[in-house]
Amino acid sequence: MSLRDKVKAQLPGILAELTALVAIESVSADPLRTAEVERSAQRIVQLLLDLGCPDVRVVRANGGAPAVIGRFPAPEGMPTVCLYAHHDVQPEGDPDGWGTPPFVATEHDGRLYGRGIADDKGGLAVHLAALRAFGGRPPVGVTVFVEGEEEIGSPTLAQLLEQHHDELLADVFVITDSTNWAVGEPAFTTSLRGLAGFTVEVRTLDHGLHSGVYGGVVPDALTTLCRLLATLHDDHGNVAVAGLRTTPAPALEYPPERLREESGILDGVQWIGTGSLVERMWCKPSISVIALDATRVDQASNTLIPVARAKISARIAPGDDPAEALDALIKHLHDHAPWGAQVTVTLEALGEPT
Repeated sequence: MSLRDKVKAQLPGILAELTALVAIESVSADPLRTAEVERSAQRIVQLLLDLGCPDVRVVRANGGAPAVIGRFPAPEGMPTVCLYAHHDVQPEGDPDGWGTPPFVATEHDGRLYGRGIADDKGGLAVHLAALRAFGGRPPVGVTVFVEGEEEIGSPTLAQLLEQHHDELLADVFVITDSTNWAVGEPAFTTSLRGLAGFTVEVRTLDHGLHSGVYGGVVPDALTTLCRLLATLHDDHGNVAVAGLRTTPAPALEYPPERLREESGILDGVQWIGTGSLVERMWCKPSISVIALDATRVDQASNTLIPVARAKISARIAPGDDPAEALDALIKHLHDHAPWGAQVTVTLEALGEPT
């Protein structure tokens, strides 16, 4: 049997294991589901033991979430490959935004849906399928490293790498935590944008005021924040922050009709930015407002609120320096603060582009 056929033969069992993993609500950002993250790590340990892995255990650093390291020793003279994935998942958000239960792997039109199906329990499933195709006896050394806190910015990853440096040494690292180029078309991702994640807080008052008395003279924090956030892009949707770099785009076409289908963008909604789609998605910086802290609509009164916050996800182009990019973003926000508002920027995550 060819290796391709051996891999195909593993798919039913792997999909069943993936379904079971998705049912574990390993949301690392939710303190109430810490036990689920632990249960997920233990399940991965068992999956590797079932493969005959001779050295597998849960590890952690500084009280962080559990990671799993499993090692298949290299035959004499052969290299070692480290297979990376992470078993924690993002929060499910508003349940009303789901068409299927978030922690139930559900098939629809030949695709599986559920939290972690792709990011990144699906990545772990890829590694397991490859190992099972070799009957748990790969022709090279294999180290499986499954992180448990990637979705919260990997706060203890550096310590884990330091503590387990020798165990994680490898000639090649394969990270299954990226998107496919096309179904049925194998691809390697060789470049990724980096990340600067932060919150920006705007203050205009030391207490709330009645809008009927002070409106029109005193700026409220939310209106001020909205105006500040609007300065981050030009009228075309390009990032308007000076000092952020762009890298040359590869000679690759991403058909707009395919992107429209895959992204689910609504009819009539236009793309933002200029340049090729590939350039905008992979080679230019982007800035997204991913959350707001302000008075809830159903709890609002006619009050000018004194403080408002936004969470920003800025993607940094390959070749840019994330620290320099963050400095440029902070300078822009302070320089463009409307009406002399007080602006505070708090870093949450910084990641190197590759």
